[in-house]
Amino acid sequence: MKINFWADLPRPMLVLAPMAGYTESPFRRLIKELEPSTILISELVSCEALRRRNEKTMRLVEFTPEEKHYYCVQLFGKSEEAFLDAIKVVEEIDADGIDLNLGCPSPKVVGSGHGSALLKNPCSTARLIEKIVQATHLPVSVKTRLGFYDDTRLIQTAKDFENAGISSLAIHGRTTKQKFSGQAQWEKIYEVKKSLHIPVLGNGDITSAAIALQRLKNLDGMMIGRAAMRNPWIFRQCRAAFDKQPIPSKPPLEEQLQFFERHANLASEWKNETWAMIEMRKHFSHFIRGVRGAAQFRDRLIRVSSIKEMKQIFSEIKKNAP
Repeated sequence: MKINFWADLPRPMLVLAPMAGYTESPFRRLIKELEPSTILISELVSCEALRRRNEKTMRLVEFTPEEKHYYCVQLFGKSEEAFLDAIKVVEEIDADGIDLNLGCPSPKVVGSGHGSALLKNPCSTARLIEKIVQATHLPVSVKTRLGFYDDTRLIQTAKDFENAGISSLAIHGRTTKQKFSGQAQWEKIYEVKKSLHIPVLGNGDITSAAIALQRLKNLDGMMIGRAAMRNPWIFRQCRAAFDKQPIPSKPPLEEQLQFFERHANLASEWKNETWAMIEMRKHFSHFIRGVRGAAQFRDRLIRVSSIKEMKQIFSEIKKNAP
């Protein structure tokens, strides 16, 4: 029996966008703590690797009970056989849903015919999606872009994907060709929503709750990615804005440091301290912007190798604060 949680979720929805190297389980858990209504999506996962049950890839899709309701695995690939084998693994681990990556603009991914390269032939991609939807009891969502080179076929492609049976559609307001340059074009996403019956979510350049509220309009929700690196509290702030409540401020510096210390501890428990500190360096490089003495602290944090060293730097950051 197919269960479509997307149809039952209160609007507006909030989704943590999948980001390779960032949205691992410890970070997802913390986001869920900060705003329990947030829908979580794994890092993008290769169908080919998952079908082979590659050890590193299996680790990527692992999640904890705290991430349930709702946690989706995002798959990228191009082979029907690989997708169908991979979704069996996703079902086995008891994830809540499957998200298909049709939006990654990375030259490496696109060059292999994966990610947003599938937008070059939207008709065959719609047929592939239909086979995926029919092969699983899990709801299938899609993350895509306005198009590969341009947006001339956007609405028809969205309709084709809806007819293929997807449960929701998230659209980043740029083409693949644009990557992350220029401004995301939200007006195009609003036009898509007018033509579909399934939930449509917008993505791109949401850096604050005020901007999220301004851009919501007729959409069913938001997918937020890069802004969460610098401000994980943005989901809590957006929920307050959507609920017409006062938007809470970003917490004081000490509380922010406690958050990243907890993140480091969870990551260390998830794998090991060495792995955790290497992974945390990326998060620190985002967080440290705007902190007094950021340049000198950033230089040290992106080389940090132990939790003890991290705590020492955090202590100095607090002392240096105005």
